[in-house]
Amino acid sequence: MSRTTLQQIALSLDISVTTVSKALNGYPDVSKKTIEKVKAAAERLNYKPNSFAVNLRKQQSMTIGLVVPEIVHQFFSNVVKGIIDEAEKHGYVVITLHTNQKYNKEKQVTEFLIDKQVDGILIALADETIEVEHLLAAQKLDIPVVMFDKISKNVECSKVLINDVEAAFEATNHLIKTGCKKIAHFRGPQHSQNAIDRFEGYKKALLENNLEFKEEHVFPCHEMSFEVGIENIKKLLNTTKGIDGIFINTDLIAVGAMAELRDQGIRIPEDISIVGFSNWFLSSVTSPTLTTVAQPSLSMGKIAFNMLLSELTNKRNNVAIAHETIYLPTELIIRKSTRPL
Repeated sequence: MSRTTLQQIALSLDISVTTVSKALNGYPDVSKKTIEKVKAAAERLNYKPNSFAVNLRKQQSMTIGLVVPEIVHQFFSNVVKGIIDEAEKHGYVVITLHTNQKYNKEKQVTEFLIDKQVDGILIALADETIEVEHLLAAQKLDIPVVMFDKISKNVECSKVLINDVEAAFEATNHLIKTGCKKIAHFRGPQHSQNAIDRFEGYKKALLENNLEFKEEHVFPCHEMSFEVGIENIKKLLNTTKGIDGIFINTDLIAVGAMAELRDQGIRIPEDISIVGFSNWFLSSVTSPTLTTVAQPSLSMGKIAFNMLLSELTNKRNNVAIAHETIYLPTELIIRKSTRPL
């Protein structure tokens, strides 16, 4: 069935297309009686306005682009939910794309969103991303960009994130308070800003408690997976003696590490205490349950969208956009993978 047009409504009432258009849009120079007749005819003929044309006249698409490193990651799935929930309230459609932590993929999907003329872009960077020209290109085309969680200091835009340094400091400090003296760190990818900050928080906690920092106690993670947790525990046990605590960059790696420790007959937390990061659901059902840092993922998504919405509103009203950075609080969730205080 073909779409009903303004011309068909005009013909059915023997009036001009211009009058039909004005009546449907409530122009004051059209009589109330004519407006009622036009609206009744539109309903009878099942007329649906062409939203693309309407938005084109308003110079907005009512779509935003959302770029995340991973979809299956519980943290990012909650952020996505927060963004979509808020977007729907304001009539926006969200085009959600993921990069699988690859820079080239991130560049490709950003260019796709620019080509689709989205009103704005929300993005958490891939672990591989160093160069940010694709995001600067979007900004040059007057497309606002808001970053969340995984950000770059080289892009001047609004950002919502947590204080990873302080969160990691608190996590490592908890291990120290419970009696750990020789603490390892499974750190995230080299170029990821939040991995860098969590490493700095770990190091800061050691130094402020007069514990020795050693590079050989830091084990890089090439990806965020269960298998990497297993691999790094094997490396640790083969190369380092006396480790009694580990601060791990994310919960999924921590769960893999705990599985391998159990297989090796090493008790948690009596022999080695473990602290993770993110507070995935699985951290509450492992044995023992995992002490971890909780991030406000749903709130992060909602706030990120509303930051972008504010910039879009200011842009439409020709109001200068002032970028802001919002830090959300974290909470250390103490469970049974660490010894009692």
